[in-house]
Amino acid sequence: MANKIKKIVLAYSGGLDTSIIIPWLKENYEGCEVIAVSADVGQGTELDGLEEKAIKTGASKLYIEDLKKEYIEEYIWPCLKAGAEYEGYLLGTSHARPCIAKRLVEIAHKENADAICHGCTGKGNDQVRFELSIKSFDPNIKIIAPWRIWNIKSRDEEIDYAEAHNIPLKINRETNYSKDKNLWHLSHEGLDLEDPSNEPDYLNPKFLELSVSPENAPDKPTYITIHFEKGIPTAVDGKELDPVTLIEKLNEIGGKNGVGLLDIVENRLVGMKSRGVYETPAGTILYKAHNTLETITLDKETSHFKAIVAQKFAEIVYNGQWFTPLREAIAAFVDDTQKTVTGDVKLKLYKGNIMNAGVTSPYSLYNEQTASFGEDDDYNQKDSEGFINLFGLPIKVRAQAMKNWK
Repeated sequence: MANKIKKIVLAYSGGLDTSIIIPWLKENYEGCEVIAVSADVGQGTELDGLEEKAIKTGASKLYIEDLKKEYIEEYIWPCLKAGAEYEGYLLGTSHARPCIAKRLVEIAHKENADAICHGCTGKGNDQVRFELSIKSFDPNIKIIAPWRIWNIKSRDEEIDYAEAHNIPLKINRETNYSKDKNLWHLSHEGLDLEDPSNEPDYLNPKFLELSVSPENAPDKPTYITIHFEKGIPTAVDGKELDPVTLIEKLNEIGGKNGVGLLDIVENRLVGMKSRGVYETPAGTILYKAHNTLETITLDKETSHFKAIVAQKFAEIVYNGQWFTPLREAIAAFVDDTQKTVTGDVKLKLYKGNIMNAGVTSPYSLYNEQTASFGEDDDYNQKDSEGFINLFGLPIKVRAQAMKNWK
């Protein structure tokens, strides 16, 4: 099979895994051309110098695809509107992978490639997310996953390979965390984090990138107001912003206030538990604001059912099933619930905490007069007696019947 593969499209980040994959492919697929593809989903300076590095290590060319707007509007916003989170994790890597995979297939078709290659390990979730998404658009294309077939067994051995092949790396053995960064988040795994008894070294200036430790956050709170239209955030503090700028702005504000740090042991799709530390400043703020707005704009039954749906939606996204009928059907339901989720949410940020500071909406279902402890004209408290009698009838009947049970 290897001798039939002459052109390979590689998902290329320039990190440790994909840096050594280019020469490895050239060694193991004789005469093959490697076309590197870097998807810009908000990595920032991580993309600097990638073209020179990719070509020096053996790629024939590098595509850098700006997917930031598409990533937010078609992947992040649907998850935000759904309120989807997996065991507290806001899906930063999960919803980026289908966005990237879709573009990989498009470029593979444009280049008439024989295969698509990724650098995901055989222990992780990302291999599933990439490959299910690729299969959705091309069920027949060959997928190469070096981690499942090569003799390299650890990140230390990857560094050995890189040094032997004179491949420059931005990390060393002491800072060799496995990281994934995009507009939405930054994840940290590996090294001391593999022992869940270890506290993350938040105060180490080389650890956090999007946030500061709450201890180093300002001693004064920061207030922000976020405006939503049909469940989608459109403005911060009265200023309308495009999606990319809005998330960048909230990352800046939230990061300075130590907001969005998450340290969890999660249940991976492949069957093991994994410990990770996530920085998600903007995402944490937006989820809080969106949920707060829904408390006054959704009726009780819709809100409760939507919470059930949100968990399933999160599982689907986490498990790499983005391009499936069920995900699309749930998204259609969620979109319908968002027709009245318009308004303003004021939040108070202080040393890692987010507190409600006020919410308004032209579609608010909250009626102050009805809810008031003061005198009102539209709620007869005597009506509660009949309601309780009917609502509690099954309990009363059972209690009476139990007296005759042996």
